[in-house]
Amino acid sequence: MSRPIFDRKIKNIQDEVLLLGSMVEEAVNKAILSLKTRDYTLAQKIYKEDIALNEKRYAIENAIIVTIATQQPNARDLRLLTSMFDVSAELERMGDYAKGIAKVAKKLHNVDIKIPIQELETMAELSVNMLHKALTAFIEGDPQTASQIPYEDDAVDQLYENIYHQSVELMMADPQNVDHANLIMWVGHNLERMADRVTNICERTVFIATGDLMELEIDDEEDESEFE
Repeated sequence: MSRPIFDRKIKNIQDEVLLLGSMVEEAVNKAILSLKTRDYTLAQKIYKEDIALNEKRYAIENAIIVTIATQQPNARDLRLLTSMFDVSAELERMGDYAKGIAKVAKKLHNVDIKIPIQELETMAELSVNMLHKALTAFIEGDPQTASQIPYEDDAVDQLYENIYHQSVELMMADPQNVDHANLIMWVGHNLERMADRVTNICERTVFIATGDLMELEIDDEEDESEFE
């Protein structure tokens, strides 16, 4: 296969990765909106739309496998293709976080409890912006920009800490709030984990350019939850 045709195949996969990224961004924004407006129907829609995210990820992975198996990619091509494989998995996992937020929105849609929605909206905005910039740097092959994005995670972590303390205060104010406050805490947790996964995408951008796979930032110990 000629180089121009091979490059078009890679470009097509890159476009699909960007599309998956935009689907994730939309899912996160809608999930937070469903929580803010207590919109059960919207939350249910987001939960079901996660199937499309999963299918897009698997289609990308299949295209990458076929390309590697049928072509003879050079070292940089191989780094790019395997990194897109990993990035698609990271994006699908972020979609799971959005689904988890929608699940919480469904559980809280008729519950009279104060939700720190401003902080959660800001967390979502920061995380989505980080993701958007990280994917742009990934596609453009810009390791310098990618290496700076993880520093933005500090603001997300601070907001999560604030939400955690507010949730604890709700629990202390009334023991009946414990379960619902815990759900709010998990929304913050999912957004915080999303920002952490953006760092993984940035690391792949550096790897493609340099051949060195290194940690750009020490991640917190990963916790999983039933709301992911």
